[in-house]
Amino acid sequence: MKTVTVNVGSSGYDIIIGPGLLSQTGDRLSRLGFSDKVVIVTDATVRKLYGSILEQALVASGFEVTTLSGADSEEEKSLETAGRLYLELTDFHAERGTPVLALGGGVTGDLTGFVAATYQRGVPLIQIPTTLLAQADSSLGGKTAVNHGRLKNRIGVFYQPSLTLSDIDTLKSLSQRQLADGLAEIIKHGAIQDATFFEYLEDNIDRILALDNETLETTVARSAQIKAAVVEQDELDLGLRNILNYGHTIGHAMETVSDFQIDHGRAVAIGMLVAARISNRMGLLGRSDASRLKKLLTRVGLLAEIPELDTDKLIEAMHHDKKIVGGRIKFVLLESIGEVIVTDDVDLNLVKKVLSEKL
Repeated sequence: MKTVTVNVGSSGYDIIIGPGLLSQTGDRLSRLGFSDKVVIVTDATVRKLYGSILEQALVASGFEVTTLSGADSEEEKSLETAGRLYLELTDFHAERGTPVLALGGGVTGDLTGFVAATYQRGVPLIQIPTTLLAQADSSLGGKTAVNHGRLKNRIGVFYQPSLTLSDIDTLKSLSQRQLADGLAEIIKHGAIQDATFFEYLEDNIDRILALDNETLETTVARSAQIKAAVVEQDELDLGLRNILNYGHTIGHAMETVSDFQIDHGRAVAIGMLVAARISNRMGLLGRSDASRLKKLLTRVGLLAEIPELDTDKLIEAMHHDKKIVGGRIKFVLLESIGEVIVTDDVDLNLVKKVLSEKL
């Protein structure tokens, strides 16, 4: 079992990573001083898999528990769903000290975090991510949001949890595709900040895909450490935190243009490779490092089954990126494995050319 401590502002919290954590949840909440009531928010699939385990652990520690249905899809991660949850929290007589537990993947973490941040101006949030993508990335950093109409993740707030429990046993129920999506963000963390970790991934990717407990624990913990270190320096995403968007400017555009037929992790993986090629053409990145990135992404299976997309539409979608400043698109580019820069000085004709090439 590993613990990563996140120190943000005047507060801090622990991310605990290891097997069997769901059954320890009640005890860990009691140690934090919580008692009486707790609320679980989850989706239908995760509830069937892990809802009863979590409920029983909480009841055994003396908590009164209610489980609420959150969002089963990105489309349901909405203000309407948040509004329903507010009413259900009120019906349960949830108080300002009542912890709300987000049990699930990124959609559940986003929605539940937003609801916890805004119900009664903030109630305690406990993140319990059950996907590799959420454990290694999306549940960390305090970003919460819902969608509204065409506005994806534009309505939200920064809100840190009181505790994050990443039970690696929950990763055993994921498909290879879901594992690959999580590995995209993990590979990103190595690529932008830690060459040694990137090399570890190259050496151990087969063990990760085989769900080896020790390797998974080490991988999730190091990925969390990298993101936590960035968030600690730039909680509100005003500077350094931009480096976490490596692969995302292009990746988000691909998600949009494909009508979200390309999974997030897969889109980010393509975005990372395209950005590496742009870096190479601009003389920033050596060909060998670009080749290493492609090889690792290929071993994970992230560069397969990619539909052809209109490059003009991709460029147009990038102009709607949340990181646009003064109408100029920001790109995160590699200088080497473990080193990046953020720049808006990239020729869009070069971007179009690289986008039109085969992966």
